[in-house]
Amino acid sequence: MAQSLPRLEPVGRAPAQLRALVVVAHGGRSQSTESGERRRLTYWRMLPFAQLLALTDGLAVAMVRYRHRGWNGSARDAARDVSALLTAELPTVLVGHSMGGRAVLHSAGAPQVKAVAALAPWLDGSDPVAQLAGRSVLIAHGDRERMTDPRQSLAYAVRAKAVTDRVARFDVHGDGHAMLRHAATWHDLVRRFVLGELGFEPEDPAITNAMRQPIPGGLEVPLGSV
Repeated sequence: MAQSLPRLEPVGRAPAQLRALVVVAHGGRSQSTESGERRRLTYWRMLPFAQLLALTDGLAVAMVRYRHRGWNGSARDAARDVSALLTAELPTVLVGHSMGGRAVLHSAGAPQVKAVAALAPWLDGSDPVAQLAGRSVLIAHGDRERMTDPRQSLAYAVRAKAVTDRVARFDVHGDGHAMLRHAATWHDLVRRFVLGELGFEPEDPAITNAMRQPIPGGLEVPLGSV
């Protein structure tokens, strides 16, 4: 019998001594009620991020499996699913790409969420920022992006600075929506952010420096300079 959706799908071995959790949300479509059960390219695109983080002792990592493939307008299905799955009482970081980036930003208000990373997030100017208060926020967007709008993620980062001073945004030069040309660079940025925010490693100085800069500094940082 198939497992019900939504659900969190563990990646890697369960830690013997669990200290924290990372929830990884992949992309989807703006409109679709197709089942989220099928493993599409959007799922496989985020699996390497999850697998890399799962190598950290004491850190549990899980991929989101949505009820539906789409965001679906005011239903906000992906965000509803992520929020419903945040039941573990552990320090948590959310990581999402495209539609998943939008979903994790919307879900950041859960009390156990310490930080959120949104990669090439699909945003349209209507997305709230109040839920980011007290959280650390990392946004990254490729400068060859053709699917989502880097200008929208920049505008969102500016608005987010009004509710939290821990916002950094990076421009990934030479890469697009699929994050394939410089995959290792994307992976390393996320790893450094997540492990630093959860205390597994010291906070990354380049990310911290970006967060400390007043607007517009720290929101259009070339990733090659990190």
